Amino acid sequence: GTALIETGGRMDDAIFQEFKGTGNMEMVLSRELAERRIWPAIDIGKSGTRRDEKLFSPEVLEGVTRLRRSLVSLSPVEAMEMLTKTLAKYPTNADFLAKICSIL
Repeated sequence: GTALIETGGRMDDAIFQEFKGTGNMEMVLSRELAERRIWPAIDIGKSGTRRDEKLFSPEVLEGVTRLRRSLVSLSPVEAMEMLTKTLAKYPTNADFLAKICSIL
């Protein structure tokens, strides 16, 4: 399901908080990124899943974990700009993650 929050309605926030704990994945969109026309407008530091180990092989999980740790030290704008620019340099996600693992 999808939840719209920050509507100013306390009931919306209360419902979101009630269901938040039941989800497996949370994707938080960034108003600042969207206003700057940076796509995808995802706040990487606030988004994620609780079960990465079920989705990725151990090798991929290591690369994803290293990448996330490096990105959360940046602002959401800096993180998404860096991620999209760097991803564009590699033909596949596997190539990208191999490079990440070699430098982080």
